[in-house]
Amino acid sequence: MPFCSSNSVSFNAAQDIPDLAGKVILVTGGNIGLGKQCILEYARHNPAQIWLAARNLEKAQAAVDEIQKQLPTPAPIKLLQLDLSSLESVKKAATTFLAEAPRLDILMLNAGIMAAPPGLTKDGYELQWGTNYLGHALLAKLLLPVLSSTAALPGASVRIVMLSSYGHTLTPPSGIEFASLKTTAESLGPYARYGQSKLAQILWARHMATLYPQFTVVSVHPGVVKTNLMNNATGSSLPIRILGKVANYVVTSVEVGVRNQLWVSVAEGVVSGEYYEPVGKGGLGSEYAKSMELAEKVWEWTEGELGAWVV
Repeated sequence: MPFCSSNSVSFNAAQDIPDLAGKVILVTGGNIGLGKQCILEYARHNPAQIWLAARNLEKAQAAVDEIQKQLPTPAPIKLLQLDLSSLESVKKAATTFLAEAPRLDILMLNAGIMAAPPGLTKDGYELQWGTNYLGHALLAKLLLPVLSSTAALPGASVRIVMLSSYGHTLTPPSGIEFASLKTTAESLGPYARYGQSKLAQILWARHMATLYPQFTVVSVHPGVVKTNLMNNATGSSLPIRILGKVANYVVTSVEVGVRNQLWVSVAEGVVSGEYYEPVGKGGLGSEYAKSMELAEKVWEWTEGELGAWVV
């Protein structure tokens, strides 16, 4: 997997995140790892609201308490219950946000699972596909009204960031096995299931960017970061899981790993539709990740599945 290199963009969160006065931010998976670090860094720059979306509100509140202890004054952090493996939960979260938030400037689609055992979401989708990709796609779709109204405001710069991975290269030979998406897809193995969910995120961002030029929509690979993602990869073989735990001692910290997704969310010159590796390196990704034909197929499939939830 690629690490940051000498041609990376220089980015220091403390110095390079601008004043966020008046801005509203929503981060999924904000109770741990990269999402939690995003919220901490944003909170240091005076936003109007930061919404921390997480499945477990008790853990989310504990994360907020830890974040607040690191700030000179309390930040306006709000909790939002969100289970991405349940489309009903996604719709409820979006309804709550739309009723309470005045605008939405940064939508950070950060949450995810990796190499999970075979399983289905509450709606019958392959677990990693449903959690990493489809739940986020529905959330963004339901939040389009507030994203659009914000983009129309003077001086606004609406960013939608999908946290993908270099793991998008671990797909089945066809890129995405559409026939597997409403099955446990056990025959694909945990990493191919993960890979096609991460590939879908990149393709979704590419196609979304063509349809909504008023937003900046990007996908990112954070690098090989020390989080609990590999530790929770319970569907992978024991040697791979052990390797993941060992790697935690040599890979990038969350303080460094978060830079790529923060950079795309605030920097000038970010290209909508692009997939970025750390930090700010575009033009990369697999051939499938660059396929607009496959992006359109994913989009059409997704629209067909989510139509009933947008009423």
